[in-house]
Amino acid sequence: MASASFLYNRRVAEHHRPGTERPPRPPRAETREIVELRQLKAEQPELASAVDMQIALVDMQRRVQSRVPLPWIQADPEWLRSQQIAGLPLVRFGDIPLEWTDFRLAFRQTADILRRFDALEATEHETILALARGGNTLEPLVTKWYGATSGADGADPLKRAPEGAPPSLDQVLVLALRPFLARCAEALMQRDLSAWTHGHCPFCGWEPDFAVIMPSADRRLICGRCIGQWAFGSLTCPFCANADRALITSFATRDARYRVYACDVCRRYLKAYDGRHANRPVMVAVDSIATLPLDAAAMQRGYVG
Repeated sequence: MASASFLYNRRVAEHHRPGTERPPRPPRAETREIVELRQLKAEQPELASAVDMQIALVDMQRRVQSRVPLPWIQADPEWLRSQQIAGLPLVRFGDIPLEWTDFRLAFRQTADILRRFDALEATEHETILALARGGNTLEPLVTKWYGATSGADGADPLKRAPEGAPPSLDQVLVLALRPFLARCAEALMQRDLSAWTHGHCPFCGWEPDFAVIMPSADRRLICGRCIGQWAFGSLTCPFCANADRALITSFATRDARYRVYACDVCRRYLKAYDGRHANRPVMVAVDSIATLPLDAAAMQRGYVG
């Protein structure tokens, strides 16, 4: 055993002698989402910039999320049911497994990525980075913002961000908090959500940003912040609860893979991935970019996202 150990140590020493080079690390395997995004870029080069930004965001969020533990969210079943009936989300701020060093990194890198692809003005970028550098400024800001935007803590939704904060701060906070909230949604996905009949997210209280039509023709909404999913009426507007089918406009892409539901009452629209005409599950990071032409079509008709 001693001679084997000696031989191993000798080989390690020889490998790291001055003048020798370490073998290159094998490239990290790309996720299915990034593979699909690269394919989308090749098929639709006009979306290249949007795809590249999405790849950067997905890669950053994956690295952060890999360090986030799955939270142990314990709650009385009766409390869970009462929250659902009242339309209040299940994730309170204290439930989020938030490591502030990791969040600050995600916050800064999100702002940098958006600025790199001109999705953030230079002045707004500087203001947002200053929040991350400003001592204890960021922590109370995020705590207050989550409470106001989720409704879980009874905060005033009109007091979401500090006075003078750039309008794009919401977008940066949503993307930076996603790796942490996604783990919360993952922990709660198996809970009974049958009492939830609301159009906003049962986990974090945010609006749906996408939807998926299941092979059974049921529709599931997908949160724009935590990526959690929940069942909702197929032809009911999640934004104003309009259920009059005569006042819901729907149109699809030629291949029937994607669909838009637009409400003629509140003039909001929501895109959906039609799982009845697809050979893979919904991938929000991919499908939200692939459907950018549908955003343009919906806005041309006078609807807003």
